[in-house]
Amino acid sequence: MTYHAFLIKYAEIGIKGKNRHLFEDALIRNMGSALKEVEGTFSISKESGRIYVTMDGPYDYEGAVEALTRVFGIAYICPVVIMKSGSFEELKDRVTGYVKEMYPEDGGRRTFKVFARRGDKRFPMNSMEIARELGGAILDVCPYLSVDVHSPKIRLNVEIRHQFYIYSENITGPGGMPVGTNGSATLLLSGGIDSPVAGYMIAKRGVKIDAVYFHAPPYTSERAKQKVVDLAKLVSRYSGPIRLHVVNFTDVQMAIYEKCPHDELTIIMRRYMMRIAEYFAKKNGTFGLITGESIGQVASQTIQSLVCTNAVCTLPVFRPLIGFDKQEIIKVSEKIGTYETSILPFEDCCTIFVAKHPVTKPIQKQIEKSERKLDDVIDDLVKTAIDTTEVIEVG
Repeated sequence: MTYHAFLIKYAEIGIKGKNRHLFEDALIRNMGSALKEVEGTFSISKESGRIYVTMDGPYDYEGAVEALTRVFGIAYICPVVIMKSGSFEELKDRVTGYVKEMYPEDGGRRTFKVFARRGDKRFPMNSMEIARELGGAILDVCPYLSVDVHSPKIRLNVEIRHQFYIYSENITGPGGMPVGTNGSATLLLSGGIDSPVAGYMIAKRGVKIDAVYFHAPPYTSERAKQKVVDLAKLVSRYSGPIRLHVVNFTDVQMAIYEKCPHDELTIIMRRYMMRIAEYFAKKNGTFGLITGESIGQVASQTIQSLVCTNAVCTLPVFRPLIGFDKQEIIKVSEKIGTYETSILPFEDCCTIFVAKHPVTKPIQKQIEKSERKLDDVIDDLVKTAIDTTEVIEVG
């Protein structure tokens, strides 16, 4: 089957009222960006509440579908056969040929229903008449099919506009909102399973993301850093380009290790990560921080620990995985293609300086008291970490 266009269906955008055109325009821009890497010439247009991707000449069908299934805001992708307007007899021939090719007899006995929509009111038949006549013609040509008006296996759509549009497939898109329609936030990205999933889930709500990664050479290798860059690239396939900040965190970690109680290492280290990430978030004009934390998963993710971590931030902290268990997170990571990279055995800075018995119910005043032991060095160390940060444009 040669398809001439894709009809793009969206869900949430449809309830945006007078602002809907802003979301549609953002979706069209993001679709155009996604299709730039696909072989072929594509044009995207809005028409009577519809968004169409039209192909001019040969193109990579599989590549186009794969690209569009990564564009947030798309609910369904419908491959469409377009027929120049003509007589009803010509339309019947085209529709029956479409059905016979798409659903041959060796596919077994199936049910169908024709859904007709007459956008061009000059057409001499109304929608019910079109559906009835086309249904009869299909039964004549394909007697192995039968009609089911309630729960058909095949939903054949025929739209009468300035051209005739024929489609029956609905390829599921990623849903969500177009990236860029709901502000921006900064992701604390590690080499683990959770944080790439958190970035994906926030981007799905229309949020543009930056990222910060805390590198600790020589305790973490260049391969560990490359692993995070690779994860950022995988997330950027959905979120669009990501500005990744690689912070050299070694000296800050060493000072914490040398001067603070070892059972508080993780929570104090986490608080300084949040401080530095918030610095870059504010510098770049993003409106919040994103983490992959899930309640109770590790010592730094108990309710008490999260309260203690939040205390150093003035921006909101978004935790889309907060109620997920590990298997639910893994399932999403497999779906978006980050899992196999996340489990590569390269240590990150969060796992190097872990205490044998970390505090699970930290008291904020006690943590602040322990942090005062860093007063003579920490400001300079944080400033150096910020000043020497490497910025990598990913995607």
